[in-house]
Amino acid sequence: MVCKPLVVATIAVMLSFAGLAHAQDSGPYKVLKIQLVGGDGGFDYVTADPVGRNLYVARSGPAGHIGVYNLDTLAQVGDMQGVSSHGGAVDSATGHGFATSKPVTMFDAKTFAILKKIDVEGNPDGYLNDPYNHHFYILSHSAPNITVLDDKDGAILGTIDIGGAPEQAAADGHGKIYVDIEDKSAIAVIDANTMKMTGKYDVSSKGGGCAGLALDAKNNILFAACRDNKNMIILSATDGHILTDLPIGNGSDGATFNPATMEAFSSQGDGTLTVVKENSPTSFTVEQTVATPARAKTLTLDTKTNQILTITAEFGPVPAVPASAPPPPPGAPAWARGPRAPMIPGSFQILVIGK
Repeated sequence: MVCKPLVVATIAVMLSFAGLAHAQDSGPYKVLKIQLVGGDGGFDYVTADPVGRNLYVARSGPAGHIGVYNLDTLAQVGDMQGVSSHGGAVDSATGHGFATSKPVTMFDAKTFAILKKIDVEGNPDGYLNDPYNHHFYILSHSAPNITVLDDKDGAILGTIDIGGAPEQAAADGHGKIYVDIEDKSAIAVIDANTMKMTGKYDVSSKGGGCAGLALDAKNNILFAACRDNKNMIILSATDGHILTDLPIGNGSDGATFNPATMEAFSSQGDGTLTVVKENSPTSFTVEQTVATPARAKTLTLDTKTNQILTITAEFGPVPAVPASAPPPPPGAPAWARGPRAPMIPGSFQILVIGK
């Protein structure tokens, strides 16, 4: 019998979910739901809007679009076609959303209608929406590293050079923004009012390749999820001194902090989600390692339910490298070091992780 790709993917999801039920490490968190979504396109970031109760999932490539899902049911409630981007977020106060496509896409957060396209330099990738002054920050590995937009009308307010490749940013709600610089083993400190970098914290003594960044704004503590040493470097947001570091999984690409539970989370591409408990501003422990499907490496927090959502898919075997293929250049990123495993059609999934 010949099975259609979607049927095969559905069976694979069911089997992986059954396996995860027996693979959870001891602790309160577990995978509560795996929602098969399907559809075409690559994927990178996922972002929750806890106020509007929507989840934004960007798909990239020729079939690129932004799927919008109800946070409570995961039923699809919108779809912005023709938008190939890494991710997107909304400002509940202005009712506007932005996606890191090129050009950047501005949309209505209620109707999901595309409002305008905004030409920016660099290559839009990561992003941050800061409610402090209703600015949207577009992160790019190439210069300019950060482009600042006005949430109200999409106007370009300026650019910021941080001297390296930004991965994730966090805001304290009082005019300070922190950005991890993946290729410099550092965290940039930015003044949101002047749009200038005012400092840089060196974390190279504990590792580098930091791709996830979260912030406990109340206690001014940063959690940098780093790939080189597979650790979470915890440091003071006030002066950058390192408090400690803790082990995490391999291939982190996102972190978040939940002030309601005083926990930091790092999602890894190796099929793990690390939960770090902040017992006090000077005491931190790995509370749990949650088993997830592989490549669920970015995440978002629903602050209403205290649940983590992440995305992934099923993948086939990695194609063989031809003997005549040239070696990758020194220092090439992981994605450029060889052929990548193909995503199985129709297998894209949304995961819900909680207690």
